[in-house]
Amino acid sequence: MSRLDEILTYNQNFVEDKHYEKFHTDKYPDKNMVILTCMDTRLVELLPKAMNISNGDAKVIKNAGALVSHPFGGIMRSILVAVYMLKAKEVFVVGHHDCGMTGMHATPLLEKAIESGVSTENIDILKNAGINIESFLQGFSSVEESVLESVNMIKNHPLMPKNTVVHGLIIHPDTGKLDVVIDGAKEQ
Repeated sequence: MSRLDEILTYNQNFVEDKHYEKFHTDKYPDKNMVILTCMDTRLVELLPKAMNISNGDAKVIKNAGALVSHPFGGIMRSILVAVYMLKAKEVFVVGHHDCGMTGMHATPLLEKAIESGVSTENIDILKNAGINIESFLQGFSSVEESVLESVNMIKNHPLMPKNTVVHGLIIHPDTGKLDVVIDGAKEQ
């Protein structure tokens, strides 16, 4: 049985047995918050439990490293939609210790891409088109600095309301302990 077949079989039972009923909520976050965090598998259940977040409490955005890498990219757009259209009043950037993006360089990733069949010509096309592939695939040297950079990009975005509180935290992926990098309420 493929993973897709496994999921679809489970889903059929989930729907037939009405297990979805306990998750019913609307599209507006009950705690008026949006969280940007890492896609790390250790955080899937740990982060909501450590932050006392239940289904319907928050908008949660995930990517590699909890990064806002571009002021006009999809992550920033999602945060702005959460603030303006979905009633989020606070933004939480939550990085984590032992993040795979810490110290990541483009070269090993590109080598694996080539090993997987991506042609060097495709990589050269991107470079020749002015794409800084090394910067695009670069990680960060410190999770604290990365969280601060993302907080600053959100807080200082020209479309972000000045009264929006933007916090920066780091979670320990083993214990769930939260460390405050920046308390946005104190920065107001």
